[in-house]
Amino acid sequence: MKMKHYPEDCTLCRLMRSMAFSGLGMGLGAGIAYLFGASRQNMVYSGMVVAAIIIFGLFGRNGNKR
Repeated sequence: MKMKHYPEDCTLCRLMRSMAFSGLGMGLGAGIAYLFGASRQNMVYSGMVVAAIIIFGLFGRNGNKR
């Protein structure tokens, strides 16, 4: 039985990738801030900034290829 082929860049695929990368960015940002002894509020801010950089950096790069 052959697998059904789906477009690689469907809306659901993009949503799931962005959620995965935002979780990864949040973990990286908060973890690095924790190592520097930041408060909880600053850890959350740092995680949001790193997640935004990862999301917009990775997906912005794909738009320039066309």
